[in-house]
Amino acid sequence: MTELDGLRQYAVAQEAEVLAVTEALKLQDALPDVAALSLAGILAKLEVIVGADRDIGDPTDFPWPHIASVVRDLKAITGDLPLYQSDRSATRADVARHLKQATQLVEPLEVEKATTHVRQAATQFAEASIFPKPAEKPAEFSKSSRRRRAR
Repeated sequence: MTELDGLRQYAVAQEAEVLAVTEALKLQDALPDVAALSLAGILAKLEVIVGADRDIGDPTDFPWPHIASVVRDLKAITGDLPLYQSDRSATRADVARHLKQATQLVEPLEVEKATTHVRQAATQFAEASIFPKPAEKPAEFSKSSRRRRAR
């Protein structure tokens, strides 16, 4: 694998991660619209809320200790939620979908970068060229053309 291939795969992976996180955030945003039908459902919603804020706030600040207290109380009444283990085929399908979308987003950028690189290289080559610019005529050309006309 070339360095360019590695960079491309890294860019696709980064974009796929952004797509997956965005999808997860949309699900979190939809949580208030989902009605819990049981104490276990309320507990599940609270677990999502507490889990979503693990990296953001200080867990000792209000309202987190209070929410953690409610979660403990609900678990004491309902028991722990069963551990969820996703279906591997569903996970693989999600990963494949995100990678496909990411590739579709990254490929046009690569073409644009390549085009820009070719233009820059061509411009640098043209500027460094020993050949005269098309609008300029060397003095020798002008003299030789006068001689031909005179004959």
